[in-house]
Amino acid sequence: MELYRYDARVREEGFPLICGVDEAGRGPLAGPVVAAAVILPPDFCHPQINDSKKLSEKKREALFDVITQNALAYGIGLADEREIDERNILNATFLAMRRAVAAMKQAPDLVLVDGNRDPGLDFPVRTVVKGDGTSASIAAASILAKVTRDRMLLELDRKYPQYHFAKHKGYGTKDHYQQLERYGPCPCHRRTFLKKWKGNLSDVLEEK
Repeated sequence: MELYRYDARVREEGFPLICGVDEAGRGPLAGPVVAAAVILPPDFCHPQINDSKKLSEKKREALFDVITQNALAYGIGLADEREIDERNILNATFLAMRRAVAAMKQAPDLVLVDGNRDPGLDFPVRTVVKGDGTSASIAAASILAKVTRDRMLLELDRKYPQYHFAKHKGYGTKDHYQQLERYGPCPCHRRTFLKKWKGNLSDVLEEK
């Protein structure tokens, strides 16, 4: 598989332990942004690992267990809605990535980060545009981040059932805006993401 061939070529450059890093939840109106870091064994290969956006929820859940059981090391980091509002979403994402890498029990030789920006890690970094479709390590990280965040939104749904977080995972769907119109924001909403809303549903829906 091309995803694994990419990682193999990186290892051949002299980086035996490569760590993939990706995030989930930059765009939603509510909840944290979650990042994951994963070091896969050099001989590990699972044909279903891919960009998390291309997988069904059921497959992501199954692969979560496969990855966490087989990884040499992995870490999860997040930045909550307060930190997102204080720092902005880009800097909060970088914070979550740094926390994910710091949570690993093994230090990597090189970190492959999805995107084109270095989050400021204490290890050598290589950014990879569309990395979750290029590197198996980044794809694995994308799955851990997505599953972890979705599980957190299910918990928020139980705490705030009126917003239907289990359905839209915090994204700005029509249903989500309708519940905001009805109930107003709850503590897990990102206030800086609601500036255009201002309680006026019709204006928001016209822009979408």
